[in-house]
Amino acid sequence: MQIGSDLLVRCLEVEGVEYVFGLPGEELENVLFSLRDSTIDFVPVRHEQGAAFMADVYGRLTGDAGVCLSTLGPGATNLLTGVADAHLDKSPLVAITGQGGLERLHKESHQHLDIVDMFEPVSKWNARVTEPEIIHESIRKAFKLAEHEKPGATHIEFPEDIAAEECEQRPLPPRNRVRRPSPDARSIERAAALLADADRPLVLTGNGGVRTRSSERLRSFIETTDMPVVATYMGKGAVSDADERSLLTLDSGSDGQAAEAISRADVVLAVGYDIAEHDPENWNPEQGKRIVHLDFEPAEVYEHYNPHVEVVCDIGAGLRELEAACEDVRTDPEWYADLRDSLATEVFAKPAPDEPFSVRGALPIVRDVMAAEDVLLSDVGSHKMAISRDYPTYDPNTCIISNGLASMGISVPGGVAADLVTDSNIVAATGDGGFLMNGAEIETATRLGCGFTILLFNDDDYGLISEQQRESKGESTGTTLTNPDFVTLAESFGIEGYRPASWDELDDVLGEVVPADRMALVEVPVE
Repeated sequence: MQIGSDLLVRCLEVEGVEYVFGLPGEELENVLFSLRDSTIDFVPVRHEQGAAFMADVYGRLTGDAGVCLSTLGPGATNLLTGVADAHLDKSPLVAITGQGGLERLHKESHQHLDIVDMFEPVSKWNARVTEPEIIHESIRKAFKLAEHEKPGATHIEFPEDIAAEECEQRPLPPRNRVRRPSPDARSIERAAALLADADRPLVLTGNGGVRTRSSERLRSFIETTDMPVVATYMGKGAVSDADERSLLTLDSGSDGQAAEAISRADVVLAVGYDIAEHDPENWNPEQGKRIVHLDFEPAEVYEHYNPHVEVVCDIGAGLRELEAACEDVRTDPEWYADLRDSLATEVFAKPAPDEPFSVRGALPIVRDVMAAEDVLLSDVGSHKMAISRDYPTYDPNTCIISNGLASMGISVPGGVAADLVTDSNIVAATGDGGFLMNGAEIETATRLGCGFTILLFNDDDYGLISEQQRESKGESTGTTLTNPDFVTLAESFGIEGYRPASWDELDDVLGEVVPADRMALVEVPVE
């Protein structure tokens, strides 16, 4: 006879789960032994936040829900940040937390918190399993909702007594994912008319253009109409930045040449754009833009984003129908060609030999040593702003950025997940602040036999906050750090460490370690 933990793990197997990232705990004993006897690899990590970030990046790269596991109390609270990150970045993730027996949950008890209530704001659905007979339904629902557009995080609390009870149920088999319908003809007609009437139409592509694997349809639409494209941070790679119609990425503020392109545009076609990605007040401050909204869900109500037409449907299907309706629409590239030329000159220019180290200067070197399909993960900090804006991206899901929650500490654990699920070379870019939050996951990486490069920009400071304080107050406070010798620290984990002293040396080091299937840390001191 099977017990509850056996059924839970069998359900995970039926869902196609490859890895469960997590930390062991007393209340998880039966779950861990059930995992041991399954086809699933349980990956013990060094911190629950790292486990959630691994599941987050797994979901982003595969489109299938990543799974993370923690015990009750502090394990669950540690897990929360990574779950919230996945939820706000629309990454499919299923979190499972252990819990004490049901008999003690009505009263104050050791390590007991109301975890279900705590996860409510950061999940699409979350529940406690109160009897073994509902395990199979709960797991199927968690995966179905996590992966359904728009995807996000779900959470299941699994008490230890339920895990130990006998049960007879069998897993529910997954069916084809629920698809949104094709667009209605009237909405397509109105959207096409608005674009045909425009002198300077522009496409703004967001997370949905990448996440829904719709980039092929988007690229075909651009090819047909010659409309220029600007991406949000989360939309990078939906259209290749090598394309002459790409105007790269919106900056975090209202300046920059991509923002200038939107200011010139008279109609904006927003494809898979969530306003949490980039505040539309920055690109539509006067609320005068004519906007076509193409997404899986209706637009959020916001005075700076009030679309004239909303096409709510499967994004790929909507783009296909819109392309057919715009077959006679041709945009004159003259209105944006100067911006494209200026942007391309800027982002592909390598630094002068005597120029001090900077994130911006390093990016052309990084881009040169990475193939189009290689993956750059960016942690959060001042380096993220440069990568988001100035790192040319050629394929979808090859520049992974935490943007909705913008949580520090994602890049090293994210590198572990990326290395497990892709055959591409991986670079995990981070600052000294974010690195030391989850740098211990280097041990997880080496234990798993991962091979990727950690590119660490060190300014001994929480640099992004310092910049913002100086802009606001003319000085900074509370941001200065001291750091270990990062090369020695890397070597203590048994991996290679480098601290190049010149641009040529950085070029040589990255050219050697990025294509190599081994772990390495490259520290770049920046001011």
